[in-house]
This record gives sequence, C-alpha cells and structure tokens, in this order.
Amino acid sequence: MDIDVLGALAVRENGVSITPTAAKPRQVLALLALHADQTVPVAALIEELWGQQPPRSARTTLQTYILQLRALIATALANGGDTSRTAKDVLVTLPGGYLLSGGGGASDVREFERLSGLGYRAMDAGDHPGGARLLREALALWSGPAFADVQGGVQLDMEIRRLEETRLCALDQRIEADLRLGRHRELLAELTVLVSRYRTHENLHGQFMLALHRSGRRGEALDVYQRLRTTLVRELGIEPSAALRRLQRSILMTGPERPLESTETPRRRLAQVG
Repeated sequence: MDIDVLGALAVRENGVSITPTAAKPRQVLALLALHADQTVPVAALIEELWGQQPPRSARTTLQTYILQLRALIATALANGGDTSRTAKDVLVTLPGGYLLSGGGGASDVREFERLSGLGYRAMDAGDHPGGARLLREALALWSGPAFADVQGGVQLDMEIRRLEETRLCALDQRIEADLRLGRHRELLAELTVLVSRYRTHENLHGQFMLALHRSGRRGEALDVYQRLRTTLVRELGIEPSAALRRLQRSILMTGPERPLESTETPRRRLAQVG
C-alpha cells in the first residue's frame, strides 16, 4: 500500500486508489492511513467524525464506513490479482479499534521523517551541504498542506498542526544550512514570502535579517526587525526574544561591508507559527 498525506490524500493498494470521494469515509481513511500499522481506537474515529456529541448510531455508522472502505480494498486486490489477502486482512478489526496494514509500502510521512532525521544529524555533525540536500529532499515530499482535500475533525486538525510544525522545523534547518553555505542572496525571495505568511515566526525573521544584511541591505534587515516587533507587541503583547534583540544590535554595530560572522539565528517561540 502506498500512502500520501502531505498534500492531497491518496491511498493506493496494488496501484489502485482506495480513496473514497464521500467526506466521512475519507476522514476515516485519512486517520487510519496516517497511523498505518497502528491501531486507531474507535473512540478516536468517532471523535474525528462527530466531535464531542456523536449520535447514538455512531458505532453502527462507523462500521458502515469501514465496510465501504473494505469494498474499495477488495476491488483493488482483485484488480491486482492478489488472492493471498482479503480486505479484512488489509483493514483489520481489533479489540477497541481498527488497523490499516501498510504491507511495507511507501508512506510520504515516514519518508519525510527519515530524510529530515538524517538532515538534522548531518547538521549536528557539521555537514551543512549534506544537511541542506537531505532536508530539501524531505521538504520536496510536500505538495501542499497535509490532508489538503480532507474535511478534518478534532483528531485530524491536531495531526495537521503537528505535521505543519515538523515541516517548519525542517524548513528552518534547511534555511540555516543554506545560510551557513553562503547562499544568502538565493534565500531572499523565499524568505520574503515566508515572513509574510508567518508574521510572528521569530526564527524566520532572524534568518531574513541575516540574509538581507549579508546581501548589503542592512537598512532593510533592521526594518524587518521593527515590523516584527510591532506585530509581536500589537498581536501578542510581547517583545522580541533576547536572541533576536542581540541579532538586531549586531547588525546595528556591524557595517554593511562586514558581514556577521555567526549564522546562528534565534530559536522561535513554540506556537508562534502563524
């Protein structure tokens, strides 16, 4: 089974799509696919579909959705000539929940986690070219927001936020690697977009300040700091972090002809990603 969730949901068995078009069975498959080879409790699926006030028929209706998914799986198995398994072997009923068996197939989430983990380790070892390459490969697996075409409930919304946080962490480190490799001018267009999207994300703003300063645009780097400070004070009631304030002072004290020696940028505050 091949599973893609970093963008539109796409689940294929033997190369045949088993992704339903109806909204609620699609939600069920999305949660099962994200946690492939793990048991997803019935309670979690019910909460995903109906929140805190499920109808009395919730379990029966959920079973109907499971049967619909198994019908799609059975068709995919038959089209692939796979007689060794049944749909119940792929979408398994277990005590308290259901499990979607990945069968060792591809998963874009797992590949992203593998590549980004290798990228982080390369960065820790000082291998910035390797880190940049691996993290770029990991980020290339994203074709849009996670579960972009799924109407999410409580469970999926939580998972979407978690996945977005992992993407931002990988993006942060890839930009850090590129800065260390002297690619500041190449980063300017990308960072312009990112700081507009993540208006209170301190680390992205710090990286943008560095890239601008090293490109001989010291005044614009200081303007970025002032705009961020205004936004933080107005929207969150806080000042920029001590690390970002130190970066601003370093830029103020360093002439445009002398780029800053360190590429360290401040770690952003958690939850300040939007």
